[in-house]
Amino acid sequence: MEAYSEKVMEHFRNPRNVGEIENPDGIGKVGNPVCGDIMELYIKVKDNVITDAKFKTFGCGAAIATSSMVTELVKGKTVDEAMKVSNRAVAEALGGLPPIKMHCSVLAEEALKKALDDYQRRTVKKLSGKAA
Repeated sequence: MEAYSEKVMEHFRNPRNVGEIENPDGIGKVGNPVCGDIMELYIKVKDNVITDAKFKTFGCGAAIATSSMVTELVKGKTVDEAMKVSNRAVAEALGGLPPIKMHCSVLAEEALKKALDDYQRRTVKKLSGKAA
């Protein structure tokens, strides 16, 4: 079995941004039935910039580390910039992941994309509600 990078271990031992955001602007929930990992990602957006991101993850060390890292990567980014954050970027920011754990970075990317999609859906709904 390949060893985890020091950065993966650091984010596993001391994950950043754990928890829920009250009244989030977007929520992304994903799960992998094969490995049992479940991620929930919450974002807060103001003036099209992600001001906060938190997560709740039930899963292995790599799932927790990738969730932690993706929240760190998107804070302060615009919604468009956050849309471009890939699973590779998450894995690279962690100093790499063993090939057998790359699916965890894919889950983190999917959770982020779902949260951003949810945010955009809610925004369109708000805008269409105001226009009516």
